[in-house]
Amino acid sequence: MHKLAIIGLVLAGFLFSGCQALEKKQQAGAAVELNGHYLYRSTLDALTLGLNSEDSARVADRYIRQWAEDLLMQEFGEHRMSSEDRANLERMIEEYKLSLYAQAYAQVLIAHRMPKTVADSTVEAIYTQLADRFKLDESLVRGMLLIVPKGAPKIDKLRGWMAKQEMDAIEKYAYQNASGYELFADKWMTTTELISRIPLERSEMESRLRAKNQVEVADSARIYILQITDKRMRGEAMPIEYARPQIETIVLNGRQVEFLKEERERLYEEALQSEKIKFLIKN
Repeated sequence: MHKLAIIGLVLAGFLFSGCQALEKKQQAGAAVELNGHYLYRSTLDALTLGLNSEDSARVADRYIRQWAEDLLMQEFGEHRMSSEDRANLERMIEEYKLSLYAQAYAQVLIAHRMPKTVADSTVEAIYTQLADRFKLDESLVRGMLLIVPKGAPKIDKLRGWMAKQEMDAIEKYAYQNASGYELFADKWMTTTELISRIPLERSEMESRLRAKNQVEVADSARIYILQITDKRMRGEAMPIEYARPQIETIVLNGRQVEFLKEERERLYEEALQSEKIKFLIKN
């Protein structure tokens, strides 16, 4: 046999065996095959991780059906679309791909290169400038809450200690008698948080907070005594430390827009100067 013919047969054999190996590799671990497309068991296992056998079978069946229907719709569409519609679709796919890559890169830049800290002076300036935006939807209080069983001793003295903030006496009493004790003198508690601890309706709680610095409520088994050391009522300005997360969000959102705008401009200018961008059609 001619030498070139022998080489051709050998190469054909390599190509054929290579195709077979690729097909076997694709089939390995496959759970479903549809017109040369494979859905792998690892994908289904990840979807059904932690589910019982019945739920696992239901989730897998739903996913397989969705996967198959999508593929069949794709193949049906490819064979029946006009060349113009196909070109438009491919253009849309390419634009969407570019957009996804740009968004992914933007997220990496924001995560690793954009400064995340906001200076106190910036927070204060925005708090002053946008004061009307930082009004409370519900009241805030600082203070302490004691919950004691009905019939606990020296309740009158406890009320006095709490009003005068005699902490040694309060803490000793709480240790001996209280069924619940929270000290939140250095953080704000909302009305919502209070009514989850004290059996009062929201409107009644707001009314009592406005009128008094010591709020007492009793149910069939317990007495709840709330001592307020500081408060801001609904409709008033937020404390600046309470408004800070909102202010930081405003600053970081604005910073993100400017940061990405500058980064896009920088990349474009660098591409122009390095002649990566070539204008093939001139005006």
